[in-house]
Amino acid sequence: MDIKSKIRVIEDYPKEGISFKDITTLLKDREAFKETLNQLEKALEDYEFDYIAGIESRGLIFGAPLADRLNKGFIPIRKPGKLPGEIEKISYELEYGSGELEMHKDAINDGDRVVIIDDLIATGGSAKAAANLIEAVGGEVSCFEFLIELTELNGRSYLGDYDVISLIKYDH
Repeated sequence: MDIKSKIRVIEDYPKEGISFKDITTLLKDREAFKETLNQLEKALEDYEFDYIAGIESRGLIFGAPLADRLNKGFIPIRKPGKLPGEIEKISYELEYGSGELEMHKDAINDGDRVVIIDDLIATGGSAKAAANLIEAVGGEVSCFEFLIELTELNGRSYLGDYDVISLIKYDH
């Protein structure tokens, strides 16, 4: 199955000049969603890791069921104010402003290996921030995994030497 064909592209959303990749059409198609999880799972075969961390919000959609399939723990990386307890917080720059992410300080132990997953990599800002959170509490990033990569924004290079997996690439 060609899962890329299940993604709706909406031009000039949320503002003029943006070509929005709408995954809701993929998610509502149970066979396409299942195949997406199959492909995400297969791409991780050669990696050793203890946890999958999903970046809010769409990284949570893919990360939790994938962690369940692989018998791994799941760590939510959330926007501010969504997690109780002691948190680690990081601020980062986006192409259109700034953002913050949070994670529980006790989510992982020193040396735990983590796959960071999100639906899309653009400039790499939120992904790099998530890696910094994982490393701040003693974890190691095994790799990043994305459903979609916007290649023209070159986010992969911003992530440096980390391994980056993406299933679908768009030039624009």
